[in-house]
Amino acid sequence: MTTVNKLVQVAGVIDAAEADMIIGEGADWLGFALRLPSGKDDIAEQDAANIIKGLQSPHAGVLISYLTDATEVSEFCTELGVIAVQLHGDVETEQLRLLKELRPDLFVLKSLVVKEDNAEELLRLVDETHPFVDMYITDTFDPKTGAKGATGLTHDWNVSAELVRRSPKPLMMAGGLNPENVYDAIVAVKPAAVDAHTGLEGPDGRKDRAKVATFVAEARRAFDAIG
Repeated sequence: MTTVNKLVQVAGVIDAAEADMIIGEGADWLGFALRLPSGKDDIAEQDAANIIKGLQSPHAGVLISYLTDATEVSEFCTELGVIAVQLHGDVETEQLRLLKELRPDLFVLKSLVVKEDNAEELLRLVDETHPFVDMYITDTFDPKTGAKGATGLTHDWNVSAELVRRSPKPLMMAGGLNPENVYDAIVAVKPAAVDAHTGLEGPDGRKDRAKVATFVAEARRAFDAIG
């Protein structure tokens, strides 16, 4: 597992060629969104497992999951061969505790989905869950679709900054990040890591090499600026 400080993740990998390009442009972790509630995964599970198996440390594959049952999450992570899982569902604290018990080796990221007026609720969630979480990831709620991730929307960065200050665990910032705004986002929020998905895609839905390269470079520049 690479250090989780100054880490850049690119999510929504769709095939091996895209994975190679993203790693080649300097990203650290690759996120694979699987068994989505919509049933429309970007990549087949076996294809994802093959890419994950080929990654060399410090690079790693991360399962992005809406599963909420600890045993199911653990089994799926084993099938895929991932060392990290990003939980976007409404996972109960007891299930987070159980997951840590079942898989002390697994790096667990828990999403904090920022809505218009739920900052206090998210702060309470951090207080309650941090013993069973290795890192948080903020993302943006889309009130139009009800989506809790990959919305392409930004949220109030003050909320993310407050969560960074409150959380005993590091925080990855996501939600509408792109090559143009990632520098300002990192300087404002001071997260340990950033993640982008839709903000790096071209019109064809694939990750755009120039966007990935610029995003990584701007993130690195901002991490250096905040020390």
